Amino acid sequence: MLIRQENNKDFDQVYSVVKKAFQMAEHSDGNEQDLVVALRKSDAFIPELSLVAEMDGKIIGHIMFTKIEIGNHTALTLAPLAVLPEYQKQGVGAALIKEGHRIAKELGYQYSVVLGSERYYPRYGYIPAEQLGIKAPFEVASENFMAIKLQENAEPINGIVKYAKEFGI
Repeated sequence: MLIRQENNKDFDQVYSVVKKAFQMAEHSDGNEQDLVVALRKSDAFIPELSLVAEMDGKIIGHIMFTKIEIGNHTALTLAPLAVLPEYQKQGVGAALIKEGHRIAKELGYQYSVVLGSERYYPRYGYIPAEQLGIKAPFEVASENFMAIKLQENAEPINGIVKYAKEFGI
């Protein structure tokens, strides 16, 4: 499996992967694939952090980290992470997250937040965001709104997340 930066030739396959990945998801509004398209056109987009997992020339997974604001700090949000249903539970998501974190650290980002499964994301170091001084701009169970400190020497942070307008939050 190859993890690499997405390019414009991948857009149609990525759209399909994201749509299929979220069709049976427990928490989905069905628009995740359209969110990816909108975020690519936004000021929050970071091309180096829109990654695909490819196997035998076929895209089987995608992850995107985009810019958010927390107080006067720029941080990241991981959204969405998508893996084709037939490739789930095989380490594809893990590989995408780990490579995304590696690149984000290299780029100097200090924090990443995620809204997701309290059974999945803690495996990769995510903890309830409130423990790091980060608050959601909406009502959510603390175990589902998580964050990770990407840099050991990250400045302490405190504030409410401001998402890119494309999230509609």
